[in-house]
Amino acid sequence: MATPRRDFLGWLGAGGVLAATGIPLRSPEGRPAAERAVRNDWDMTWVDRLQGKYRAVFDSPEIAEGSAVFRAVMWRNQHQEVYGTAPADLGAVLVIRHEAIALAMSDAYWDRFEVGKEAKLKDPATKEWARVNPVRTTRPDTPPKWAAYNLESFMASGGIVLACNMAFDDVVSNYRTKDKLTREDAVVRAKEQLIPGIILQPSGIFAALRAQEAGCNYIMAS
Repeated sequence: MATPRRDFLGWLGAGGVLAATGIPLRSPEGRPAAERAVRNDWDMTWVDRLQGKYRAVFDSPEIAEGSAVFRAVMWRNQHQEVYGTAPADLGAVLVIRHEAIALAMSDAYWDRFEVGKEAKLKDPATKEWARVNPVRTTRPDTPPKWAAYNLESFMASGGIVLACNMAFDDVVSNYRTKDKLTREDAVVRAKEQLIPGIILQPSGIFAALRAQEAGCNYIMAS
């Protein structure tokens, strides 16, 4: 089923390149004052939560074995190790968009729609196609060094995770097709399977650029 996101894939890709070029997104005087949304369709309160002195946004357009989550957590850990930075001074934003949207979804979604098979991603323990979201949380036997390298721990420690609503339309379409639902009912079903704490935004490009306007340095993390 065609979605508006697919009609704009070329534009989305170009937007990601432009964001990575280092074009200034802030005035020389410093970070702009927090803007107030004129509509309440989208939760923008995450912008106000970015209070740390050091800020970064990690852009994830591909699943890439969840490498963007790894890099976001790693950046915070290494900043603390090198500079002794207090966790409260590190503001990290992860943007899940484009083909990576499945990373924002529950284990039940991964199992039902066989995301692991489609993405050619295998469970390292079973050697079979992954049936659960590999970055939602970590296995109980994960070594302590890597135990926090997952979405739930990242958000619990103050990290912000944003998801592209245009890409989320693909999730909605999956439920419409498989369960023969109306669009309205499919949206409800899809949102029920969005990992709690992840915030939908109009698009991933909007989210990544808004984070930069709020003082985040940008990196393509996949």
